[in-house]
Amino acid sequence: MRPGCALAAVACLLAPASAGAADDRGIAARQEIVRLLAPHVVRAAPDVGARVLTVVADLRPITSARTVLPALARRRDDRGRSWLLVRLPGRALGGDPPPRAGWIRAAKTRRSSTAWHLVVDVSTRHVAVHHDGRRVRSFRAIVGAPSTPTPRGEYFVEENVRLAADRAGAPFALALSARSAVLQEFDGGPGQVALHGLDNIGGELGTAASHGCVRLAGTDIAWLAARIRPGVPVSIR
Repeated sequence: MRPGCALAAVACLLAPASAGAADDRGIAARQEIVRLLAPHVVRAAPDVGARVLTVVADLRPITSARTVLPALARRRDDRGRSWLLVRLPGRALGGDPPPRAGWIRAAKTRRSSTAWHLVVDVSTRHVAVHHDGRRVRSFRAIVGAPSTPTPRGEYFVEENVRLAADRAGAPFALALSARSAVLQEFDGGPGQVALHGLDNIGGELGTAASHGCVRLAGTDIAWLAARIRPGVPVSIR
């Protein structure tokens, strides 16, 4: 995929901090994440003979940054090899949008963790920011219109993208592993959902008017972009 096409989809699908009531259930203090040092085959079970689901590239398509995935579980197979259950980027087989997960070998990964977690509350149209399990910010947002809703589920930040000043959604976009349930593609890209700004696209905060992305005031998305890195979990509820 050409980076420009992917970025166009992020920007187009896709206020001061406020005390919006986002749902804070189940927010852990830290999330284990793994950085891929090579492409990885993803399997349906922690076994070299298990069905292959996909192959995850070690670099992301827009920024060429290393792929970073949330790790949900660890197992050892009968030969002592370590496996990781990870959340996956992209659309599920058959084009379905739900969050995906699968097993990869732990070899050629680098383990770390993040204390950040974003919660998008579609009903109240707020984005809550958690650090070490505590809410530290809440921002008003624009969410998907009824005909192009923001998909619910457990996702993560794939890429942190600085957008050119003349691009829709500038100044920044946090491209998510989420994909639109309605738009299989958008403006040449894969229907990828993002948190991004309002520049060159507009909209009134607190409304449901986007193609599925979550739009934030410029100062708010800039605050997030300075702190939120790939692999950070994002709950959309």
